[in-house]
Amino acid sequence: MVRNSDIFQAIERWAPKWLASSWDNVGLQVGSTSRESKKVLVTLDVLENVADEAIQEGADLIIAHHPLMFKPLKKLDTDSPKGRIIEKLIENKISVYAAHTNLDIANHGMNDILAKLLGLQNTVHMIEEKSEKLLKVAVYIPKDHESELRSSLGEAGAGHIGNYSHCTFRYAGTGTFKPDSGTNPFIGEEGKLEQVDEVKVETIIKEAELNSILEVIHSKHPYEEPAIDIYALENKGVTYGLGKVGTLEESMTLESFAKFVKERLGMDHLRYIGEPTKLVSSCAVLGGSGEKYIEDARRSGVDVYVTGDVSFHTAQDAEAMGLAVVDAGHYIEKAIKKEIAAYLEEVFGTELEVNISASCTDPFRFV
Repeated sequence: MVRNSDIFQAIERWAPKWLASSWDNVGLQVGSTSRESKKVLVTLDVLENVADEAIQEGADLIIAHHPLMFKPLKKLDTDSPKGRIIEKLIENKISVYAAHTNLDIANHGMNDILAKLLGLQNTVHMIEEKSEKLLKVAVYIPKDHESELRSSLGEAGAGHIGNYSHCTFRYAGTGTFKPDSGTNPFIGEEGKLEQVDEVKVETIIKEAELNSILEVIHSKHPYEEPAIDIYALENKGVTYGLGKVGTLEESMTLESFAKFVKERLGMDHLRYIGEPTKLVSSCAVLGGSGEKYIEDARRSGVDVYVTGDVSFHTAQDAEAMGLAVVDAGHYIEKAIKKEIAAYLEEVFGTELEVNISASCTDPFRFV
């Protein structure tokens, strides 16, 4: 049985909620954490046509990129468009969960996916946003129990440094303690000072993993009260950022590149800024609305910037600074649907039926 909480935890392993922007509203939007889900619908947006599709398919849960509610509702008017959607979802016991800006900057998230679709090579973050906080955990344990503890810590995710896992350091010493009255010591007697050959095991962990690592230590340690030291580190963990910068597989004119973007991202339309014959070989990409990062794209030194929602005056500024821009629209983010579905299928297998929404949520039409 798969509960919503299992699905949410899986998504948050990929895109932790702490990565989200402060203004964003990620996580559970409507429904239940504890309810069982057998069928999931993956979408970019939760509009009424998507809610109707979920009802028709018998979905228990909708996973969306864009939150249904960005701001707290002051009232729930079921005659309003949003109110009608929420009413339908509640009546049909359909929960909604959103992974938005946290999935934008997560590794292997939105912008990595777009960069891959465009064939960008040697990619780096366009803007570094956050990095994982790291801790060092040291635990003192009798020699005979050291090996099992180190193995269990590694299996729980401790000791990851670059492409290496199970990294620890050990050194031997003598531990002393005196059990007080009411204790039940594994070694020694009440009121008697003990000396024990112990090993100090040190390892590095992500701050977000501290509670789970402490649980492992307590479950594998023979003492009632293990001696544990926790240190904050200045070392940088994995970094996360907005947008991707990389090189194209081959140089091409801006006009040819715009057609290439249209084809690779599956868009019906796009517009671009710059001289059509300009040769481009490096590119920055940022899904969604990226006009406020025009300066960041320019500073990255790329020939062309792919994003959406570029306004008239920002387009003029880009042209004046010599930066070519391909505005493929906000809807390029639809690429995330396939990736979310594939990830859930990989995690849950046949326990969970995962479908990609066929409903179009792009509001723009062109003549």
